[in-house]
Amino acid sequence: FGVTTDENFVITTTSRKEVTEGNFSDLVQDGVTLYLLQSIDQILPSATKERIDFLPHYDTLVKSGMYEYYASEGQNPLPFALAELIDNSLSATSRNTGVRSIHIKLLFDDSQGKPAVAVMDNGRGMTSKQLNNWAVYRLSKFTRQDDFESDHSGYVRPLPVPRSLNSDISYFGVGGKQAVFFVGQCARMISRPADSQDVHELVLSKEEF
Repeated sequence: FGVTTDENFVITTTSRKEVTEGNFSDLVQDGVTLYLLQSIDQILPSATKERIDFLPHYDTLVKSGMYEYYASEGQNPLPFALAELIDNSLSATSRNTGVRSIHIKLLFDDSQGKPAVAVMDNGRGMTSKQLNNWAVYRLSKFTRQDDFESDHSGYVRPLPVPRSLNSDISYFGVGGKQAVFFVGQCARMISRPADSQDVHELVLSKEEF
């Protein structure tokens, strides 16, 4: 740091609390920003930057569907929400060489739990990484990059064909998670990649949040 042996200095947090041997373990954590100063009240010679990591309140996710769909300018929002859910299956089966099978079930049998909407398909499935990416709020399937594994990287909009066939429903939509939490209070994704025997399951639940 360029500090000479005869020069006095202090290490402080951004709140100007001096780090000492006694409070080191309390003040110094992973990701914390520290100042190396000549005195605790020294004026900073330049601006500093600090990275902030935060976990949004769960309402950001579980109420987002209500906010998005109630702002649909007087239209009945339920068909749009269902279309978002079906879009996942359209995308998953778009590369099928054989029959594309998509089943939609409305379950109202209380003996099996709460009422539910089930969308099942015979698509290529998702890896655990892809399933994890689906859970990330506002991570578009068309813009995922770097460590986000996606089969939609380099996406090019298809030629004009019926949108029900090209899995383009949610290109201008609000996403599957908002749709889920407009319709209900829990999402359960169960998927097996076509080239694997492993079955992956993801649950997003308002109750568990």
